[in-house]
Amino acid sequence: MKRETRRALRELAYYSSLGLQVALSIFIGLFAGLFVQRRLGHAPWPMLLGLGLGIAAGFRNIALAIRKTRKL
Repeated sequence: MKRETRRALRELAYYSSLGLQVALSIFIGLFAGLFVQRRLGHAPWPMLLGLGLGIAAGFRNIALAIRKTRKL
């Protein structure tokens, strides 16, 4: 297989997994917030904070992917 083809396939795999990375970071933040909420009994602030942190982590993953693309 040509070198360019391997590089293109590797980049395609990375960018196709980006959606999964964003979704997982949001769900992990949400469930961590729910866990803290159930432990402390404060409603709904820990869940909302966890959700916000998960969304921020998802956007960070997108920003890192854009930065990687611009370096190429």
